[in-house]
Amino acid sequence: MKGCMTLVLCVAALIAAVYTTDAKELSITTIKQEPYTMPSGSDLEGYCIDLISELSKKLGFRYKIHLVKDSRYGSMDSSGNWNGMIGEVIRGEADLAVAPLTLTAVREQFVEMTTPFMQTGIGFILRKDLTSEESHFSFLSPFSTDMWVGILIAFLLTGLSIFLVARISPTEWAEPETEEHAFTLMHSFWYITGALTLQGAGPHPKALSGRVIIAIWWVFAILLLACYFANFNSMLHSDTKHASIKSFEDLANQDVIDYGTVEAGSSMSFFKNSNNPVYRRIYQHMERKKTYVPNMEEGIRRAQEGNFAFIGEAVSLDLAVARYCKLTRSQEVIAMRGYSIAAPLGSQLVKNLTVAILQLSESGELTYLRNKWWANSCVGSDGGETSEALQPHDLRGLFLLLGMGLGLGVLLALLELVSKARNQAKDGKKSCCSALTKELNRRFGSGAESTDQETSDKNKA
Repeated sequence: MKGCMTLVLCVAALIAAVYTTDAKELSITTIKQEPYTMPSGSDLEGYCIDLISELSKKLGFRYKIHLVKDSRYGSMDSSGNWNGMIGEVIRGEADLAVAPLTLTAVREQFVEMTTPFMQTGIGFILRKDLTSEESHFSFLSPFSTDMWVGILIAFLLTGLSIFLVARISPTEWAEPETEEHAFTLMHSFWYITGALTLQGAGPHPKALSGRVIIAIWWVFAILLLACYFANFNSMLHSDTKHASIKSFEDLANQDVIDYGTVEAGSSMSFFKNSNNPVYRRIYQHMERKKTYVPNMEEGIRRAQEGNFAFIGEAVSLDLAVARYCKLTRSQEVIAMRGYSIAAPLGSQLVKNLTVAILQLSESGELTYLRNKWWANSCVGSDGGETSEALQPHDLRGLFLLLGMGLGLGVLLALLELVSKARNQAKDGKKSCCSALTKELNRRFGSGAESTDQETSDKNKA
């Protein structure tokens, strides 16, 4: 028993010695792909760079990183030779391949691969405007839902303001007991509706306060209509072809938008070897039209230009969506797989790397790295000529102008009423407050009671 324990301790010491900082420097191959590996001055940075750094701290090895010469992940040609990072590992040009390298059965036969450090699947990205269905109410599309709600609120507030001003202003309604009120609530809304259609609907306001509100509303309506028709015309003449695409089946059932994936990549292999009829049709379409792209950057660029869906691994596509606001990723994700580190067959380092990756996952370090490098920093596309629904913040200045106009109109009406109440107070030798209260009662439904009380007081006198 003692001999067995001694043997175990010797083996453990030997393994630890192999991976100390005094061991040989490991050669690690990787590929340039944001955010996994990106140039930063003379060095490299990214998710994979941070990952290998954490692994080296746990296992105690030194390493040197170089970019793969042919910028490929690794696939086998017809003669059985491998290219890319897998080829470098097989030929002994690299000890490890650390990159978004998909774990597949074919690769597992020629290299050792660790447990996945990231789970992903196959999805596709395309322009957001290609995922929306055409509606019978497309005439509402120039404005967003929030914008229409804002316009409705502005309409209601303006109608109510005109109604209040017409009742408060003595110029508009001089004698509430004898004159009929022209601007009822219904007529106020009818009046501003006529302004929206660029038509008048008399009678028109006589008071300065009412005219201020009407003038501001006319400016608001004209600029709003100009924005609506300009955006609507732009949408009608947009070069973007419309097709509602939300799944791979939708993609296969249409011929309006081209789609493709990285040539000789794992995603291409999946569609090539799949027995699913939908996926087979997708592969045949890509073969027939030769819509493959040389790398992911080219696929993202074509997707931004429009009328192209780029098929790739979902976790990499999520980064593109986080960077470019006009792109969206499909909700459907198929063929779940993982990213692994590759090493030569028989490498004793793979077991230790697998354990270290599991430890990083359990401690939350992998989640931290994912959040660090996949932070949303969405920016607009440079060459986009598409039209999007206007949001309230796009016309916030116009809404602000209307709000100021409504406030100014109500304030002027109140000043007119206060001025009249002050004159009445001087003539009748009453307080200004009592005269103002009496005028408000006459104008907002208590006029009859006030008149009866005044008549009774005169009879008593």
